[in-house]
Amino acid sequence: MNQKISKRLKQVAQFVPQDARLVDVGSDHAYLPLFLVESGVIRYAIAGEVVSGPYQSARQNIQDSIYRDCIEVRLADGLAAFEEEDQMTVITIAGMGGRLIADILEAGKDKLRQMERLVLQPNNRESDVRAWLERNDFQLVAETILEEHGKFYEILVAEPGRKELTAIERQFGPYLVQEMSQDFQQKWKREAVKLQRALYQIPANHTMERTRMGEKIRQIKEVLDVSQ
Repeated sequence: MNQKISKRLKQVAQFVPQDARLVDVGSDHAYLPLFLVESGVIRYAIAGEVVSGPYQSARQNIQDSIYRDCIEVRLADGLAAFEEEDQMTVITIAGMGGRLIADILEAGKDKLRQMERLVLQPNNRESDVRAWLERNDFQLVAETILEEHGKFYEILVAEPGRKELTAIERQFGPYLVQEMSQDFQQKWKREAVKLQRALYQIPANHTMERTRMGEKIRQIKEVLDVSQ
């Protein structure tokens, strides 16, 4: 099983506490819960999947493993995969767009009161997720960034609590800005180049659009200059 899990999901797994009762939303093949049970980190998980194909794949993977009594696969939309009586403590949502992750959390936020930790890995629009957490009394306690197959992924770890973020922290991540890792710098250098190319394509008379794009580029350069 270990060889099937990606570097990205292994990093997500690092933030799941020992003996957590895990809900993995959008579990796909249930690789993450299987890895965590196999590694002895958790003893019980719910793998939630809304699409029939991945749901069947996850069910088959669990049935083919020796951990079928430890992981329950449920066909459900988002946080509908669990109920209060399940007594779950940690939610992981990995490999979705940031806006979708925020929408999933919003739709099921009444179920988050019992949660000790959220481990979220958006594929984009990370600032949308940070903004949702901030508005809904979850504070970031850790962040990391990694590169896999030429793409950069951010992982956000949040627990109940309140901490206001600055605009820079919301966009770039309070812990990531502080750490200023090579992966972080490479991600945003690449983004600045992409935005600069896009700026050249915007007609001169589209003043507002050019100003907005220019401000994004300026902000990235300002953040990266701190690391020089």
